[in-house]
Amino acid sequence: MKGISPWAINAMDRFRGNYTEHDQTTIQKLNFKIIDTGDSLWIKLEKKNCEPIFFRTCFSPGGNLENLKIRQSADQIHFTASTTMGEFKIKISIEEDDFAILKYSCTLKLREATTIPFWPRDILTIGSLSSPQKDMGDIRHSQVGNRTGLLYVDFPERSLRMLYFQNLTSLCPYAEQTGTSLGDVVGGEVPEVGLALPPSPTQELAKGTEIQLSDALVCFKEYKKSKDNLSRDYLDMLASIYTRIEKPETSYKNWPEILEKGMKDLIESPGCWSQLDGHRYFNAYVSDYETPPEIMVQLAVLLPLQDYVEWSGKSLDVIKTIKEGLPSFYNQKLKTLMRWHPAAESKLKGDEEQKIPMVMDSWYLHHPMLNLSRLALKGDKVAKDLFLDSLGFVIKVAKKFHYDWPVFYKMDTLEIIKAETKPGEGGEKDVPGLYAHVMLQAFELTKNNKYLLEAEKAANKLVKIGFKLMYQANNTAFSAGALLRLYKLTGKKKYLELSYTCLASIFQNVQLWDCNYGFGKHFPTFFSLFPLIDAPYTAAYEEQEVFCAFHDYLDHAAGVEIPDSVRLLCAEYTRFLINRAAYYYPPMLPPEMLSDEVKMGEVDRKLWIALEDLHDGTEQSATVGQEVYGAGNAFGILPRQYIRINGESFLIFCDAPIHGIRKSKGKITFSLQGHQSTLARLRITANGTQKINPKLKFTISPGKLETVKNGMQDLECFVQADQRIIISWEKSH
Repeated sequence: MKGISPWAINAMDRFRGNYTEHDQTTIQKLNFKIIDTGDSLWIKLEKKNCEPIFFRTCFSPGGNLENLKIRQSADQIHFTASTTMGEFKIKISIEEDDFAILKYSCTLKLREATTIPFWPRDILTIGSLSSPQKDMGDIRHSQVGNRTGLLYVDFPERSLRMLYFQNLTSLCPYAEQTGTSLGDVVGGEVPEVGLALPPSPTQELAKGTEIQLSDALVCFKEYKKSKDNLSRDYLDMLASIYTRIEKPETSYKNWPEILEKGMKDLIESPGCWSQLDGHRYFNAYVSDYETPPEIMVQLAVLLPLQDYVEWSGKSLDVIKTIKEGLPSFYNQKLKTLMRWHPAAESKLKGDEEQKIPMVMDSWYLHHPMLNLSRLALKGDKVAKDLFLDSLGFVIKVAKKFHYDWPVFYKMDTLEIIKAETKPGEGGEKDVPGLYAHVMLQAFELTKNNKYLLEAEKAANKLVKIGFKLMYQANNTAFSAGALLRLYKLTGKKKYLELSYTCLASIFQNVQLWDCNYGFGKHFPTFFSLFPLIDAPYTAAYEEQEVFCAFHDYLDHAAGVEIPDSVRLLCAEYTRFLINRAAYYYPPMLPPEMLSDEVKMGEVDRKLWIALEDLHDGTEQSATVGQEVYGAGNAFGILPRQYIRINGESFLIFCDAPIHGIRKSKGKITFSLQGHQSTLARLRITANGTQKINPKLKFTISPGKLETVKNGMQDLECFVQADQRIIISWEKSH
């Protein structure tokens, strides 16, 4: 056992019997006791023949809890206690659902202005120094940066799993007053884990302040040792926690108007474009003329534009401009698409690992192929030829690396330049799923079974990776969809389970709290998604692609029995992305929160081009640049969340994933793919600048539309997010 802190040693000493017991409850063979050890109030979790686990609800450094009073309500136990620091209020509840659920929260009203140089973690996984190390637990996941305040622990000797959630939104007043960040506050090493308040040795909490010190919700599941459903259990427990926490309110954003602004700036702003060999190409970042054009960037913008054209019925000349430049990326010698435009590859300066001629980042080979295949399946002949002509090289690379891709390699020699992201952590672990997706697209396009076999070979590589397989969020989401499709094609259940593993890996990298301190007060962060497992910021491009991939996953899941947790989490990510994504545009943000120092190109604060990066409330954002390839933000949202009816003056909006649209004269029906425990916003809004025809009379089932006071005669209601919706309209007489 590693050395432990004096605070843990002191607690373990008191656990020997120097405590007072106040209450106990037994749920699902787990016994919960509330004990007072003098300086702390603990919840002791006991399981027969197992070492107990202890949860500290409050802590009085160097002093005792005095005047401890207990009051019991229908579903909670309330404690108050006096200490030299101030007055504690503690709430504890224990409930039984699919899992045993423990909740505890603590506030402290301070007697004096107080600094917090240190605060101990709130969980001890053993109660005695003599406990064998095997009883301490295995940490499967804990908070990284600003992600959710989660701790996922496996206790094999106890046949028990625990998912601990700290509601960091509640702790934002602490961070605001102390000038601290709530990143990396949940974690630790067994046996001392959980929340440790960020230290503030100099900036004080004001006298008389009542401050929240903890707001925890813990989910427990017993399991059989012979089964290891680590990912499924994580998703199910996270969903159970999610339904019990307070979510922030969302508001309607006018995405048709946002799209028009973004389209104008994308097409007309010189900073978005470069000219090369008689063709125009999108820059990756606004005014970044140093970096050669990239194939991924062109296609990452083209596909959402294509979605918008199909939805709107309009034509866009910019689509032709993009398509004309695509064949230039094909290398006749290697018979494959290249990442960088061959005519400008010499401009690469080698200032980053991948910015060297002929060096390929593994996922960059497959992502453009995926987008070309989508175009090909829509009937685009040029895209089809480029895709099919490059497939041989893509398969050659897969076989060379035995379906286990490094981070960087040379295109001409297939020499590995960088094998692992970090020593011992492997390469780009989700690329086998992305490759499988490309192969399934090839199978759909050609009906050749060899591509289906290739997809299976790659998918099987994911089995050994397990719970933490995300390298980049969008590619992991595409992998989930590919595995679901592979299950439907082969009937092999392992692929369906692997799709859940992909999703569990993604939902380890979300932020289920609102950063209401510092700059974070200017934009919503609840259910943000981080692009990489160690990324310090959220990013527009990856978020938009995950949003689209979740829609695709739920569409393919129609008729497949998937867990409620999967449906809930995918749909809720969609709902909150629609609420948040507008804040990636600089005009939506105050100037003082944007950095003056930018890594790539320039940031034009008037342009409706998405920023790459939004940071913690203690840091400025827009440090990387304004990503042109994130332009799919609005173009991805509009066709998926708005229904357009030819010849009508209105659009139908819903913030839940929509499926199975059927239109007839004066009537439309569609299904929502959310979960029954949540509500979706349904809105009838004006199409463009015109007002809704006032002579139209709308009826909806189920629900009742109410007029929205916005000058456009919009109508709105909230419906259960898994409903089949019927909307009809007729002219009033």
